[in-house]
Formats: sequence, structure tokens, C-alpha cells
Amino acid sequence: MKPVDGTIARARRLLGGLLLALLTGCGSPEPPVRSGPIGDWPAVGNTLGGLKYSPLDQIHKDNVGALEVAWVHHSGDVSDGTGDATRTAFQATPIVVDDTLYYCTGFNRVFALDPETGDERWVFDPKLRATRLQGPYPLTCRGVDHWRDPEPAAVCQARIFTGTIDSELIALDAATGQPCPDFGRDGRVALREGVGDAPTWEYYSTSPPLVVRDVVVVGALVADSLRVDAPSGVVRGFDARTGALRWAFDPVPPWWPERGEEGGGYQSGTPNVWSLLAGDEERGLVFIPTGNASPDSFGAIRRGLDHYASSTVALDVETGAVVWAFQTVHRDVWDYDVASQPALFQIEGVGGGAPALAQATKMGHVFLLHRETGKPLYPVEERPVPQGGVPGEVLSPTQPFPTHPPPLHPASLRPDDVWGFTFVDRGDCADKLRHYRNEGIFTPPSLEGSIQYPGPAGGANWGGVAIDPERGVLYVNQTRAGVVHQLVPRAEFDSLDPASVVYPEELYPMAGAPYGVRRSPLLSNFGAPCNPPPWGTLTAVDLRSGQVLWESTLGTTRDQAPWPLWLDNGAPNLGGSIVTAGGVVFVGATTDKFLRGFDADTGEEIWTARLPYTGNATPMTYRLRPDSRQFVVIAAGGHGWSEPGDALTAYALPVE
Repeated sequence: MKPVDGTIARARRLLGGLLLALLTGCGSPEPPVRSGPIGDWPAVGNTLGGLKYSPLDQIHKDNVGALEVAWVHHSGDVSDGTGDATRTAFQATPIVVDDTLYYCTGFNRVFALDPETGDERWVFDPKLRATRLQGPYPLTCRGVDHWRDPEPAAVCQARIFTGTIDSELIALDAATGQPCPDFGRDGRVALREGVGDAPTWEYYSTSPPLVVRDVVVVGALVADSLRVDAPSGVVRGFDARTGALRWAFDPVPPWWPERGEEGGGYQSGTPNVWSLLAGDEERGLVFIPTGNASPDSFGAIRRGLDHYASSTVALDVETGAVVWAFQTVHRDVWDYDVASQPALFQIEGVGGGAPALAQATKMGHVFLLHRETGKPLYPVEERPVPQGGVPGEVLSPTQPFPTHPPPLHPASLRPDDVWGFTFVDRGDCADKLRHYRNEGIFTPPSLEGSIQYPGPAGGANWGGVAIDPERGVLYVNQTRAGVVHQLVPRAEFDSLDPASVVYPEELYPMAGAPYGVRRSPLLSNFGAPCNPPPWGTLTAVDLRSGQVLWESTLGTTRDQAPWPLWLDNGAPNLGGSIVTAGGVVFVGATTDKFLRGFDADTGEEIWTARLPYTGNATPMTYRLRPDSRQFVVIAAGGHGWSEPGDALTAYALPVE
């Protein structure tokens, strides 16, 4: 069902608050209950499998309205892009383990804090060699990982692992922040060996490493659409104690010949793994969401390199061997790479209670797969999709569509669907839809320009899903915004002036291909999306039935609209949600500066907190002792679309 309209809901909460104040004589809020479960948050997704669920219930749907700021930590690592560093984004999700909170910044500094006060315990500075990057990507670090050596006499027994913009994997002593001397060279392992010659800004780590058993698994960002021979998308596993290379997954098709040293290292142009990984310690598996092969928007010259592209791939963590692979898009030319962390779950009544994996995609599709085999738990249909791309292109005649749950994002945008503030901007949008090629989802990029809806930001992006294993419900936040995707013949593209294009307008050369890429948001002449609102959503899905339980609007036009009248139309969002046993879904992510709490059962927005910057990160929560409070923490520091900042902000119920 649909939730109550946001304006009405806020009015109800205000009235409820006034009545409560009258009944209690304006006394202090109810103190937190000093009972119930305790728990930390030892991985970015809380579990290795990225469930993003907490069993904590001190904060619940009936008292969430009393949350207040408990502490704020400022790292000082902020750049607006005008100095000697690229603009920063603060997308980190902290971890809490062994009574310490750890997080990283866009400058790859790692902080250890007291999780209940925000006081610093130590800080590590990698002293980056490069902080000025080209392209649209901000400086960011989405998190760190933790590992404890079972040998009690080990040097650096508890370790924090982090990846850097300088393409290094670093191991730190969790107690002191000092590099572990027995790991690599002075605590560092270089990640550029064998990936090809590339400037710093074309290849580096943004998402956290993942430690499964005693293997540190790491991928890397590879800049989109720059050239055919882009750096390799190799994924590697390193020994957590020594930093020695244990294995490398070079994602070439299985029929390709073995590549020896004479081959110059790993294969260029292969799909990379830039987003968050998931692991199954018991089964010894690591699950990787893959990107696109190069060139991103023209598949005819990939020579089969997209065999593992836009897929979820399960690797044996001991050897790096492929156990299974499931492809979410065939011959992807839309930048529909798998951006979301796979989420591992096992729930009675879902797929016969099998060990399972949920993979959200930018198309608004959620595939439920058997964790051991990669086989869909429910039917996936291969449906015909539009054909006839640019000259020379070879497209897949069909694409996979899940049926349980069905697609969660509209699959088409017609002229009659367009939205506007007035008939003027509605008419402008309708004209644009008639002008460009527009045949629904999977319309291929074209010379005249094609409507791509969902756009390449999603649907779901790296924030992924949260799953409540007790309710059997999956929660996913998505963006709804279209783009115009156009291929430009090489001679014409080479005559364009890249300096004349300002983000969010984009030009990509795809050097070595017969076309370059022009991409721009599908906006009206008033600057608003042409597709109808909501432009951001939060959706709850019953995993047993596959049915949508509710869909709520996520975000407003505040902090983006150039006028003081803000609309509850939803907003583009990057970052994810978490869900707690207290029945609250916490999510920031939007282009407005709020952290929100939604009723997990109804979708009603029951709490909002104004942040100093946009919270384009996934929050987390913990309660460490029976006599302590439960905290909810989010990194508020902006993204490319908003003011950069550095406010790691913690909320809790008032002290007694």
C-alpha cells in the first residue's frame, strides 16, 4: 500500500507531539530503556553478507522521534575542488568493533574514535601522492574492514584494512593506527602491478576491501568510457598476514588462452569491481558485483570480454576460481553495471529456505539467487528488447527480467507520462521525448540520442538493499531520472571542445572505438526531471510473496531547488538504508540534507533530522553495553551534486 502523504504525516506528528507535551506537562522525553540486545557493527554492511540489519531495539518506531545529536566528529578532510585537490565526497560507513569506531575520508585518512563520545583515539594519514583527479569522480572512501588473527601472539593481531587513491592496500594495527610491519612493504601492498599503464585518476580503490577467512579481497574503480584498452578489472586476494598475493581473478572469458608473463600482466578492458563485496565465511565464497567491459557504450569490439560483465560472480576465496556467475544484463551498453553489494540471507519460506543472495540493479531489478549455485530461486524471463543500435553494433536480442519480485522501477517513459510545473515545461519534455529514440528500457544508444530510463545512476546504486530476516522484508532506495544517451561518430566527436561541457553534461572519448559518448540528464527547460515524480523512492518487498508492501517518496527538492517552496517529489539518492529490530528503516542518501526514519511496516516517514551536509552514505547503528545507549551514525559530507563537508554525526535517545 502507499504511505500517508508526507505533508499529512508531518502534520500528524506535529499534532501528536503537541498532545504529548500537554499530557506530560512538557516534561523531558522518555529515557531509553536499559534492557534489550546489544551489538556492534563489525563490517560496512554489519555482516560480511551485507544484510544491513541490526537486532537492536532500544530505538524503536514509538520513540525514534526523541532522537537527538549525541556527538559530531570533523576530520577536516574537505575540498571544494578549487585548490590542489579534487572535490571530496563523504560516503563512508563506519565500523564498530572491539569498542572502537573506525572510518575513512576522501583523503584516505583513517580515524579511530570512542564510539560513545566521538573522541579521537588515533588517526592514520597515508600521505597521498595524488589528490587532483580528472573526470566527474569525487575523492571518496566508502569504508574499511577489520580482521583478527586467531594467533594471540601475532604482530598487529587486530588489523584495519583500507584501500587508497594511490592504489595501495594498507594494513593498520587496530589498537594504534600504525602500519603493520609484516604486511607487504611497511604495511603497504601496491595494486597497480600488471593492470596496465594508467594515470592515477583512471584506476584506484574507492570501496572497502573484504576479508574472508584470512584473505583480503580487493577490486578497483576504472574510469568509464575513456578508452578501449582501459586498465584491467582484475580482482585479487592477498594474505591478511603477509600481504602476499594469494590469487588473481582476471575476468577474461573461460575460453581465452592462459596469459603468461610475456602477456604483460592482466588483460586490459575487462569488467572491474568498484563497489562493495560480500562474503560467506562458512562456504569460503566471496561475491563480486562486476562493471562493464570496455568500451562501455559500444559492445561490438569487446571480443567477448563482457562474458563476466554486469554480473554477480562467486569466487572460491582460497583460490580465486569462479564457482558461478549470473549476468544481469547481456552485452551491456547502458552503464547498467552491478553497483550494489550482494546481500546474503536465508529465510524460511523464501526459495525453500535455501542459502540465498539478493542482487539489486540499476534497472530496478532484484534477482534472488541460490548462494551456492547462482541459480535463480524464482523464474527469470528472457524477454525481447529493442534492437537496431548504431552501425556496427551487435546487441543481445533478449534481456533477463525477474518475476519475484517483479521490476521495481518503471520500464518506459512516454510523452503522455511527462511531468512539469506548467504546460510550458511539460510541453518541452514531451517534445524531447518525441525527438529522441524512446522504446522503453534497453533502448540502445543511438546517433540521434536515446532516452535511457532508468538512467545509469539507477534504480538502485551502491547503497544496495537492507534485509530484515525476521520480517522477511527487503528495503531498497532508488532514483528515478532519465538521461539522453548519444553516440557521436569519431570525426565529429574529436572536433568537440570538452571544456564547453559542464557536469552533469558528460562527454567521454571511448578512444579506439568508432564513437564517443555524449550523455545528459533528461531535464525540462525549467531544470526539473521530465519523468513524473517521485524522483526518489524507498520500497519494501515481501521476499516470501515477491509483492511490494509499500513504496514511499524519499526526499524533497529542498537544497536543490532555487526557490524557497520545496516539493515532496522525492530526490535522486546515493547511499543506502539500514533496518533495525525496532521497526525503523534509517536512510539519508538524498540531495536534501536529512537523515530519515521510516516505519518498517507501513512506510510512513516517522522521523527526520536536519544534517549540516547531504548524507550520501549508508548509516549504521550499535549499542555496546547493557547500560549504554543505542547510537545511529551517518557520514554527512556531500557528493558531487552538493556542498562537501566532514560531519560524522551520531544520534541517540536523551540521557536519563
